[in-house]
Amino acid sequence: MKDPLQNIQLEVKNLTKIYEGGVQALTDVSFNVHKGEFLAVIGLSGSGKSTLLRCINRLVDPTSGSVLFSGMDVTNATDEELRIIRRKIGMVFQHFNLVSRSSVLTNVLAGRLGYANPAWSLINRFPKEDIDSAIRQLERVGIADKASYRADELSGGQQQRVGVARALMQDPEMILADEPVASLDPVLAHSIMQYLEEINKKDGVTVLCSLHFLDLVHRYSDRVIALNNGQIVFDGLPSEIDDVKFKEIYGKDAERVG
Repeated sequence: MKDPLQNIQLEVKNLTKIYEGGVQALTDVSFNVHKGEFLAVIGLSGSGKSTLLRCINRLVDPTSGSVLFSGMDVTNATDEELRIIRRKIGMVFQHFNLVSRSSVLTNVLAGRLGYANPAWSLINRFPKEDIDSAIRQLERVGIADKASYRADELSGGQQQRVGVARALMQDPEMILADEPVASLDPVLAHSIMQYLEEINKKDGVTVLCSLHFLDLVHRYSDRVIALNNGQIVFDGLPSEIDDVKFKEIYGKDAERVG
């Protein structure tokens, strides 16, 4: 029988984060993620979802605990080791995190900065194969015709597609999507989620995606982790979130809408 532990890609162990001023965002959070999973992270605003995702690639340094990615110790990695680890962990942000005055193509090419010659990247010089790859990623998300536009000339949905294309430029093994559709209307939200689903199912890229709406969780995720006040209160299948679990996650006064 195949050892299921061999397929574990991410190990989060006893992760705690206390910000300056004593605000405790995460408390003793532990879970594993298997390669190829689509894991939704849910909870109220302020429950610790963004902090958790940002601790995984150390955009935020945890106070204690550890994160292992493909056996590599993220929490204790040196700057050079972290650079290598981050190459394989793409990030999609709620507010897109694009350079607004730069072209769409330049923003997508930023996904190669972990691989590029530092001197070349300072003057936005990239190899032809990277430029060709960036065009292919823009074609994949349906906006290759916008390559020469400034990023701030695009709609919100188009900007998020640029964010997805930029993450794909890293040739990632995992994508962390931090509330990627929170600022989009429902139709655009599904379009972005469908790109993430395709990347997960067709490319085998593991996806960790924080979400607000349960209808999206049920439609796209294989598994759900719920945070409440920085602690895991649920870890299971979307179908297992019954009314009792819903109240534990969102509070006794919350009304279920999706």
